Parts: sequence; C-alpha cells; structure tokens
Amino acid sequence: MHAKDILIDAYSRIQEEVHATVEGLGPDELHARPAADANSVAWLVWHLTRVQDDHLADAGGIDQVWLSQGWEKRFGLDLPRRDTGYGHSPAKVAKVRVDSGDLLTGYYDAVHDQTLEYVRGLAAKDFERIVDERWHPPVTLGVRLVSVLSDDLQHVGQAAYVRGLLQSAAS
Repeated sequence: MHAKDILIDAYSRIQEEVHATVEGLGPDELHARPAADANSVAWLVWHLTRVQDDHLADAGGIDQVWLSQGWEKRFGLDLPRRDTGYGHSPAKVAKVRVDSGDLLTGYYDAVHDQTLEYVRGLAAKDFERIVDERWHPPVTLGVRLVSVLSDDLQHVGQAAYVRGLLQSAAS
C-alpha cells in the first residue's frame, strides 16, 4: 500500500465524521457553545475545513476552494477573506454562523474532493519536498499532510463532543 492510499483513507474518515457530527443539527445547535469561551460545532467544522483548504492549497500551489469556488461569498462571514480561525477570540468564534449544516458539509466536501485529487497525483518522492522552511527541521509535504490530518481529527472530535453535550442536555 502506498502512503497516498493511507492518506486518502484517513482524509475520507474525516469527511465521514464531519457529516455524522453536523447531520440533523439546526442553526441553534450548530452555534451553541458549552461555555462563553468555547467553540461551537459550526466554528469547529468551518475552522478544520479552512485549515485543510489553506494548508493543502499552499503546499500544492493550488487555489483555495474557499476563494476559487465562491465559498467565502456563500458563507458571508464578517472576517478577513483568508481567515482560517487560528487564534480566534470568543467574539470572532461567534461570527462564524450558518443557516444550515449543508453549507458546512458542502464546503468540506469541496475541500475533500480537491484534497483527494491532489493526493492521488502524488508520487513517493513528492512527500519529501520541503513546503515550509520556517520550522526546524523544515516541513516536508508528507509531514504537512499528516499535520493537517491530525488537526482535523482533533477538531472533528471536539465538534462531536460538543454535539454530544448538546444532545445530553436536551434529553
């Protein structure tokens, strides 16, 4: 099995979890926060998708789906165009609002499609290419792909936990 096949499987698991977490939630549940400084399901899913979109586009020298496919306009957030949510204050977290989970899953699916298309085209030697020299040691494409995967899995797990808290409180 090639490394890219493992990555395709892993990124597909994120997609499954995003859908399972968002499915059936209305706007109130998507934006509910367990505490004033906590993140909502909507923010967590938006953020993990923005990070995947931003980091893979940068590493691959391709356009972000957020901008190239008009998702920035569809979301209509009062945030800078290239914002990924990194370092957001509670006030900025509150700005990430959607009318339905379909917008979140639609954007994730578009990013997922671009991710898989990109990963499928990689050769083994591509994973060794340096994509970020700001770190020591410099970050290779393989490390960046795993880093994004790790970050996404953590955030979708957090979103699922928030969903569980909301459902527990409602019952």
